[in-house]
Amino acid sequence: MVDFPRLAFAPSPSRPAGTSAGQVDYVVTGATGLVGNNLVRLLANRGQSVRVVARSAATADRCLARLPLDVTVGALDDPRAILQAIEGAAVVVHAAAMVHCGWRHSAEMHAANVAGTRVVAEAARRAGARLVHVSSVDALGLRADGVLADEETPAGGMVECPYVVTKRAAEAVVLEEVARGLDAVIVNPVYMLGPWDWKPSSGRMLLEVGAGRGLFAPAGANDFVDVRDVAAGIISAAERGRTGRRYILGGHPLSYFDAWRLFARVTGRMQPLGIAPLPIVKMAGWCGDLVAMVARREPPVNSAAVGMSLLKHNFSCARAETELGYFYRPLETTVTDAWQWFIDHGFTRPVREPAVLVR
Repeated sequence: MVDFPRLAFAPSPSRPAGTSAGQVDYVVTGATGLVGNNLVRLLANRGQSVRVVARSAATADRCLARLPLDVTVGALDDPRAILQAIEGAAVVVHAAAMVHCGWRHSAEMHAANVAGTRVVAEAARRAGARLVHVSSVDALGLRADGVLADEETPAGGMVECPYVVTKRAAEAVVLEEVARGLDAVIVNPVYMLGPWDWKPSSGRMLLEVGAGRGLFAPAGANDFVDVRDVAAGIISAAERGRTGRRYILGGHPLSYFDAWRLFARVTGRMQPLGIAPLPIVKMAGWCGDLVAMVARREPPVNSAAVGMSLLKHNFSCARAETELGYFYRPLETTVTDAWQWFIDHGFTRPVREPAVLVR
């Protein structure tokens, strides 16, 4: 998979919700997030016309500056504005979501992930557009027998925190609209790393290891993939995916220990010493829950996040490979590019001169 360069075009002036939209190839929600940002860059690089729906013109300008986009300012809780933004679109990619691995913010996540998805799915059906709903493998199930889970694995095995519950419910909303005539596919990405992670989101794990705080890894495992390959997979799903079907956009299966070893090598930090003892990991999660109760603010380390970190979180992406032509690049390239992006944008500083990779 080749990289796509930074583009140097001026964006269209931000258009407030409620004004006429016009014909466009793609409408993307969540375009300022990790997936959406990389997706709109790839679409623009391929010459597709793109409209993004953003909650704030200022955020869109910061995260999407100099891209040839039509920016519409609107919110997912405004069905009329969303319908007007989607009218005239061939494809809608719904990548907006609230992501938090913990026990709090259930109402906010339901509003964003479930009710917001319903608004977008209904609008896409009424507008006659194809919908690609960006879900997560967390909405699927895990197997207890060690076999890789896939799109048909029944729900179960996950930590039933609000994020997992609302992402699963959002998929049900999409499938309800498919039964009413919506042309939609669902993609389920695994753990993503890469450039344009402004928040940062999943790149925070890499930043923590790069800051020297990755001495003891959790005992679980995950699949790691380049967000740019996920973006390409989303486009393939829009072009080739079967209506009503899920596609796991998978990656490299690694234990967190092995992933952190790679992160440490790329960032120039000391290798992790081993696996964190289970009692200490669980105690850290309980302490996070206590902090949340006292401070009314849930820290990133809590019992839900700890529980997820102990899972063997591995999936088969054979369906996407077969039906969509999906594939993904070497993980060391991904980690190196993500780390360099964080350095270039002031999120961290290099520990040493990075090794030159042969691509």
